[in-house]
Amino acid sequence: MARRTRSVPLENRTNRLRLTPRKKPYSLLLAPNIHLCYRRNKGAGTWSVDYPGGLKRFALADDHEDANGESVMDFWQAQDKARELARVGEGSTERLADVAEAIDDYAADLEARGGRKYNASQLRLHVPATLMNKTVALLSEKELRDWRNGLIKTGLKPSSADRIAKALKAALNLAASNDKRIINGRAWKHGLEPLPPSDDDDGETVRDNFILSDQVIAAIMRGCYEEGREQGNDFGAVIDVLAETGTRESQAFRLKPRDLQDDDPAAPYLLMPTSRKGSSRKRKRKTEYRPLPISSRLAKILRQLANQRAAHERLFEKIWNLSRFFRPVVQRLELDPTLTPYCLRHSSIVRQLLKGVPIRLTAANHDTSTTVIERHYARFIVSRQTDAVTRATLVDVEAVPGSNVIPMVRQN
Repeated sequence: MARRTRSVPLENRTNRLRLTPRKKPYSLLLAPNIHLCYRRNKGAGTWSVDYPGGLKRFALADDHEDANGESVMDFWQAQDKARELARVGEGSTERLADVAEAIDDYAADLEARGGRKYNASQLRLHVPATLMNKTVALLSEKELRDWRNGLIKTGLKPSSADRIAKALKAALNLAASNDKRIINGRAWKHGLEPLPPSDDDDGETVRDNFILSDQVIAAIMRGCYEEGREQGNDFGAVIDVLAETGTRESQAFRLKPRDLQDDDPAAPYLLMPTSRKGSSRKRKRKTEYRPLPISSRLAKILRQLANQRAAHERLFEKIWNLSRFFRPVVQRLELDPTLTPYCLRHSSIVRQLLKGVPIRLTAANHDTSTTVIERHYARFIVSRQTDAVTRATLVDVEAVPGSNVIPMVRQN
């Protein structure tokens, strides 16, 4: 084993606490151009590495608590970490990617796989330049956590901040898979782990204004067809499919002409591909199809589109960020400006529950689980319809032949 560098002032906490607190760190030469730096603070000191790539803080010193080898390190652990960070990329002439480049690669990967480029574009809006310019291999758990928590301080809901953080985590994981020199995946695994749900925002709250009446949905669909004609795209037909089937946007855009089954004009349906939600990029999941009934009206519209497409093409042209086209329609109808196309899915689920469709079938129709339906739509399951159903089970004693039950009267 290689010999480690000794330093009496820094080797143990007793000696370190005798040092004078100051802004300039105490340093120890570990190797040419590599220094281990210790900054003496009023509280716990910090370990940093000073190397040609700059000064990088990576852990607290074990001045007041025991070392854990990650966020708190003793002198010897700090030496090993400093060398590891400073030598990342040695032996390679290729520069390590920074966060901005990781996001660009992530956007290109999404486009190649037919994913939502919005997941990458929102990162460019919310990741500051200071973090964009950071080398991925030198990111720390604390700075990533601070960034995610900072999103909430700007007014974002915790669930929204988690969604953005999830996109950044995907970009960083892709960067690490592309460059084996990036070995600090624990930084974003723990620094960007999801926040615990709160009573006010569990990330799946279905507000009452998300549930639209049939009249409002019809008005929205008419407006979306007008918007689609103005934009010269399939926006109206896409929204029509989302409204009738309650499917996810990503699933609708994977439809192909052959998925329209309209041989029986009176009972047409779509073979809807199952969601890829939760599937791994590396572990492909076989796509299954579920038949979803649609109206004859919608089937005629989709048949016109299908006849214009080749068999291997998608039924709809890809439209990035549907909300961008949905928003002006909502504004013209003077509806809640926070509504998005996803409210059509909420409305479809609730509509089926109120019509008495069994929970299991409702879940299957919307490619989700009964657990999700029960958790987020419970108040619609226990609707006013249950009153009549439950009341029918009450025992009518007076109607029982030969009943001689006499009500008891309290004696004063």
